[in-house]
Amino acid sequence: MRRVTARWCIGLCVAFAALLLALIGCESGSHYFSSSPVGPMRQSQAAGTSEQQRELAPAGSLPALDEEVWVIVKAEEGAGTLEPSESEDVPGCGAMLCAPPAGENAESQRVPLPLKHTDVKAAIEAYIASVEVTQQFENPFSEKIEAVYVFPLPQNAAISGFVMIIGDRKIRGILRDREEAEKIYYEARSQGYRASLLTQERPNIFTQQVANIEPGKRIDVNITYFHTLSYVDGWYEFVFPMVVGPRFNPPGMTDGVGAVARGESGLSGQSTEVQYLKPGERSGHDIALAVDIAPGVPVEEIACRSHDVQVEGLQTDQVKVALSSDDAIPNKDFVLRYRIGGSLVKTAMLTHLDGDDGYFTFMLYPPQDMSELRRAPIEMVFVIDCSGSMSGEPIAIAKRAMKRAIGHLQPGDAFQIIRFSNDATTFRPRPTEATKENIRTGIRFVDGLKAGGGTMMNNAVKAALAAPPDAERVRYVTFMTDGYIGNEAEILGTVHNSLNGARLFSFGIGSSPNRYLLNRMAKIGNGAVAYVGLRDDPLEIIDLFVERISHPALTGIEIDWGKLEVSEMYPQRVPDLYVGRPVVISGRFRGSQPTTVTVSGRAAGHVVRSSFQVDPGREQTAHDALSKVWARMHIAELMDRATWDSSIDLPQQIRLVALNHGLMSSYTAFVAVDSSERTAGNHGTTVQVAVPVPDGVKYETTVSPPSAAGTSCPDDDDGPA
Repeated sequence: MRRVTARWCIGLCVAFAALLLALIGCESGSHYFSSSPVGPMRQSQAAGTSEQQRELAPAGSLPALDEEVWVIVKAEEGAGTLEPSESEDVPGCGAMLCAPPAGENAESQRVPLPLKHTDVKAAIEAYIASVEVTQQFENPFSEKIEAVYVFPLPQNAAISGFVMIIGDRKIRGILRDREEAEKIYYEARSQGYRASLLTQERPNIFTQQVANIEPGKRIDVNITYFHTLSYVDGWYEFVFPMVVGPRFNPPGMTDGVGAVARGESGLSGQSTEVQYLKPGERSGHDIALAVDIAPGVPVEEIACRSHDVQVEGLQTDQVKVALSSDDAIPNKDFVLRYRIGGSLVKTAMLTHLDGDDGYFTFMLYPPQDMSELRRAPIEMVFVIDCSGSMSGEPIAIAKRAMKRAIGHLQPGDAFQIIRFSNDATTFRPRPTEATKENIRTGIRFVDGLKAGGGTMMNNAVKAALAAPPDAERVRYVTFMTDGYIGNEAEILGTVHNSLNGARLFSFGIGSSPNRYLLNRMAKIGNGAVAYVGLRDDPLEIIDLFVERISHPALTGIEIDWGKLEVSEMYPQRVPDLYVGRPVVISGRFRGSQPTTVTVSGRAAGHVVRSSFQVDPGREQTAHDALSKVWARMHIAELMDRATWDSSIDLPQQIRLVALNHGLMSSYTAFVAVDSSERTAGNHGTTVQVAVPVPDGVKYETTVSPPSAAGTSCPDDDDGPA
């Protein structure tokens, strides 16, 4: 075994990159080739680095002695590339790989796929969740494979741990610049060594690749992340998304998220692609999920409308919730809500002090005084998604909610309705007075809406925000959509550039909405977000929304941090606060003495102020995940800013933050390589893990058929309203 410097390793990586990419097939069912290896090599932590690494990698980020990374070494003279078997026929995802099991027909086909099981374990303390996700990949085929799985995680997840598990061996993944990690992975894959690569495609969409799984063998991948919980109208909310919803990408787009049928790799023309099981197909993939809740006070109530769960320890401060084995198909978001006992906490601040430097997260609750202040006249702009993905129950839910909201309008208010699919059309040329007759006409307009076609959402955003502001009314814009689009950055940029003083509220509809898009729209738009699942009562949720906007927002918020020296706070500008909807702020600080923090703002012309005590030195190591939560919020702020400010060097700044804090990002990736032995076999086949369409979403109106990739779908009945 020879030792080599990192400079020599990276030099060889770059030199062979073009050759390797030409040899490696990445499509579903495609072959990838193995070149003759000289042998595995290790890097020492004391090894030198390239100039590029010195700029990007933080001190101590090089692999330790027991971490294994791969470098390609020039093949010995006479050693050639191993060719695929000529007898193999692998059209699409492979005839050998995708044939129905004996005794099953196409109507009830159980499709063999390498992802066998996902196990999720979450622990919640205060309002921070730490989560471990273990994906179990097993090869059911007769030759070795590479498994490729596109999957979701929470959009605010700070991913900081990655381990590949082979039997009783654990190979800890290393975080690298994404291009460097991909080169290491593909080099190891081409030489027949087991390897795993985790990359981020969107803040809530990731790709897991596991190379050289031998027939009948298993490789597990363990992912660790942290995130803060939402607090919604008295309930804390933990969400674990289970499936990526099928996205629509505007014509000409190539860096979106494509939705294609199983075995139709490359059909969408997008840089990221999700394959979906066809109607009547079922894979063996299931999921187990357990959540331990330790808020420090008794948990009074648990609610999980998305799934069937088992609960232990209710009315105590140690509650365990487990997903029922009868509800283990991963085709919808897991949404768990719980209410704690005692009086409502007005503020909650967690700190972590490391020497003189500290990190904090601050859940800022609106003062109760605001609930006594009534609203002024408003202008409501209702925007409803009528694209093909909303067909059936989702459009019916959205229509019920919208009609209820229109019915709540008062004399002096005004409203507008905008529907969008392939284009955007309005109820009236301009907002109309909320008279009884106009309200009845608006409800009839909503009744006539049907779902079908594409999701040209940017046109709707522009239409909703284009009108000049009304000096007499506060404008609220509400989007009711599943958010199934691939051009999120374009939408967020338009929201920022077109607000004109409006406040934007997002309503996510369905079992697996695009929470990243909807959360960020509400944040940039100084509003709030709510989600209506297939088992939720849309009228209850819309009534809470109307109650929320019936009280003025707390605006112009200022925070006096007392003796704390606070810096690098995110979000940089504190958003407006609404009754029942706190916001989470993260930052860095110096100082360890107890102090008083004071929050002030204005609501309906009144000054509102509240204060609370903070003792950052009391529990110096209790919340050591806060630095990663802060870094994740910092990265999110940079990503948002990049949608409207092209002057910043986004990739460089995100790389530095991510590498310094050991986090996944769009520009960093985790890679793990097992260099203990080369797997048997002359070639392997890449297998995309196909997933079910989300519960309540119609396959026919969302997944591109082979003859009409990228086209819009025909109109479809919207189901009962």
